[in-house]
Amino acid sequence: MSPVVETDVLIVGSGPAGASAALALSTYGVPNIVVTRYASLADTPRAHITNQRTMEVLRDLGVEQDVVAQATGQHLMGNTTFCTSLAGEELGRVRSWGNDPLVQAAHELASPTRMCDMPQHLMEPVLVDAAVARGTSLRFQTEYLSHTQDADGVTVTVRDRLRGDSYEIRAKYLIGADGGRSKVAEDAGLPMGGQMGVAGSINIVFEADLAKYTAHRPSTLYWVLAPGATVGGIGAGLVRCVRPWDEWMIVWGYDVTAGAPDLTTEYAESVVRQLVGDDEIPVTIKSSSAWTVNEMYAETYSNGRVFCAGDATHRHPPSNGLGSNTSIQDSYNLAWKLKLVLDGTAAPKLLDSYTAERAPIGKQVVTRANQSIGETAPIFEALDGLSPQTPEQLWANIAARKDTTEAAEKQRARLREAIAFKVYEFNAHGVDLNQRYASDAIVPDGTPAETFARDPELHHQPTSRPGARIPHAWITSSTRTLSTLDTVGKGRFTLLTGIGGESWVRAAAAQDIEIATVIVGPGQEYEDPYGDWARLSEISDAGALLVRPDGFVAFRHPAAAPDAGTLLTDALRQILGHA
Repeated sequence: MSPVVETDVLIVGSGPAGASAALALSTYGVPNIVVTRYASLADTPRAHITNQRTMEVLRDLGVEQDVVAQATGQHLMGNTTFCTSLAGEELGRVRSWGNDPLVQAAHELASPTRMCDMPQHLMEPVLVDAAVARGTSLRFQTEYLSHTQDADGVTVTVRDRLRGDSYEIRAKYLIGADGGRSKVAEDAGLPMGGQMGVAGSINIVFEADLAKYTAHRPSTLYWVLAPGATVGGIGAGLVRCVRPWDEWMIVWGYDVTAGAPDLTTEYAESVVRQLVGDDEIPVTIKSSSAWTVNEMYAETYSNGRVFCAGDATHRHPPSNGLGSNTSIQDSYNLAWKLKLVLDGTAAPKLLDSYTAERAPIGKQVVTRANQSIGETAPIFEALDGLSPQTPEQLWANIAARKDTTEAAEKQRARLREAIAFKVYEFNAHGVDLNQRYASDAIVPDGTPAETFARDPELHHQPTSRPGARIPHAWITSSTRTLSTLDTVGKGRFTLLTGIGGESWVRAAAAQDIEIATVIVGPGQEYEDPYGDWARLSEISDAGALLVRPDGFVAFRHPAAAPDAGTLLTDALRQILGHA
């Protein structure tokens, strides 16, 4: 066996979770190696919706603009259309992904970033290239085989798939980001809830110029209600735009109990033509693959020095576009904690907060994604399309909505209501941004439990409560306008205060850990010309917020305190696991 390779963190998998873990760790100066059993990064679009919270993470890690440069912009994402085929009858639309005017305003108030559509085969190179440029070692065609761990680290056996030989990598910590069939999670014995393989789906990637059917109603998704569309876990046939308007992916269900069909080029083209509704337009099939819809989540994300992230811990359908977003945010949560433990700033106890904070999010995402599939059924119900019937009868039901009868008017109303209810899949702004952490790495401030003024799945509610992401507000520094989120992150803690908060500034300077200080007020380095931060901070000018490297508020005090030094020291001791 070859000599043992050594590193601080070994990451298995180069998808969104693994690549973002590597990027964050390398940005923080932590030596890491990524191994992937594949010979390349993703070669199909796979995940694509990239929400505001993920864009904030990428902003902090310095690659936001690299993503924006290649992504499809938000303005081309939002006319989610329900139809009988792209060339056929339109049944209705939902203004989606923040393109409803009221929702767009909420997006702009919530974050300095905009969501976008960034297919995985474009996202992975951005993340990996930046990670490698900052120090990550990447090994393709290197297959994880097994691991053993002891008090000081993890010994991982991998196989070089080119040479055929095996060797060991010795790491202080191991991250399993090896997807929905994670061997790392299996070997680590992570307990799982839910079940795998609840339904079957097929991805068909193809090229065709569909501008005449789509450019006038630009969207990421076009849902086709056609005979057979209720088979499998998608709820309808889906035509997804990969690149406007000539690269596409179809998602089509199959009966998982009968097994996947033979994915010949002829079969793939027949599905494409059924959903597009045009037998003449030139079509080039690029790839076809079968997969299963899962409803599974890990109850614990770690075992000793082994941590898992991404699809290894939450496995669900693509509804709501939460998969890669949750994966990237998992890794962002874990990376700064590993950094502080590895450099001796924090105790290993800090790492316990990873499961405490991210496992509830993973479970929520799995539940929400599967619930969204079920919420498609009322659309079919409005057309009497769920009961067994011939294709001819379904077309007759669809045509009946155009009649002048009272029954047809009621049918039209039911259809409008059913389509409008899909807002829970396509505009769940609260699911994206209302994450609240409860762990030993958060110091409660004793205020009453938070209540939500509006539906917390649909609407973001900003707050500076400990455990919430710091609210976004535009502030200024000299001639620059920047977000409050731009003052935090970068791998270190940040203390925000205002005029009268000198005791907090002195307390931050006296700590053994690096804490950036941000003073907001007239004549200070940062000013609040719109008054937005004064309203959103929920503290007085002399109060303080201590924000973690991931942008989440860890400690809040509403006013000046003569014992600021003691309060801040005690808070940090708890957060860093020294209490």
